Amino acid sequence: AVTIVNAIACGYGAALGVDLWTEAAVELTDNPNVVEGKIVNDPSESTRLIEKTVKRILRYFRLEDKFGAYVETRSNIPIARGLKSSSVAANAISLATLSALDRTLDDLTVVKLGVEASIDAGVTVTGAFDDASASYFGNITVTDNLKRRILKTFKPEIKNVLIYVPEEKYYTAESDVSKMRVFEKEVKAIHRLALEGDYWTAMTLNGILYSSILGFSPEVAISAIENGAVAAGLSGKGPAVAAVVSDRDLARVERAWSELEGRVIQAKINRRKAQILE
Repeated sequence: AVTIVNAIACGYGAALGVDLWTEAAVELTDNPNVVEGKIVNDPSESTRLIEKTVKRILRYFRLEDKFGAYVETRSNIPIARGLKSSSVAANAISLATLSALDRTLDDLTVVKLGVEASIDAGVTVTGAFDDASASYFGNITVTDNLKRRILKTFKPEIKNVLIYVPEEKYYTAESDVSKMRVFEKEVKAIHRLALEGDYWTAMTLNGILYSSILGFSPEVAISAIENGAVAAGLSGKGPAVAAVVSDRDLARVERAWSELEGRVIQAKINRRKAQILE
């Protein structure tokens, strides 16, 4: 998912699901309370989220004293760039754990358990309910992150999302929350735009505001908009920048971004709900 409104400043957020993916495979063991994990595409990353997510699901069914688990995740989402790799992973691990237990839960409960696990693991400040719901359900979700409520959903007509990914990683745990909370009133106003359906304006304004708070240059987003992007802005706490682009302007924006250090990912808006793969 990519950010439309970053909820850190005020607790209200909005996000857009894109077709990048994470898969998780969970094997139950008879070693209670022991959860081992491996992130296949980035083995040096912490597996704390894997452990916390599996434990949340086991605890929900009061099975934490009966099972442990071995988990592997693989993904094409760059980690620690503001592209919601942890929210997507929490959703995937929750679903895979349910599948291993042969249990089902309604979608929102799955998302909320993943959000709680993300907080347990310290990978998010607000629980990232906006990111978790957009990456689970697809399209746009506008949310109250504190109450874990989806306030509105939108299905935008446009389908292309370009993502600029710089080389450096930036972890949520390192972000200066108090600095962002100074702008609570302004971000609430931007959130209102998203709620009213003016979500692309919200995305661009949110990106410019958070870029200046966090010390990232807004130039990447500005060059996308100069070249025809409908919206562009910092995703999450960065450093990645996402642009929503029509078919007509796709090549132009991509050309402008190809001159930057880092890489450009071409994605589409995701319209499908997260699912268990057989």
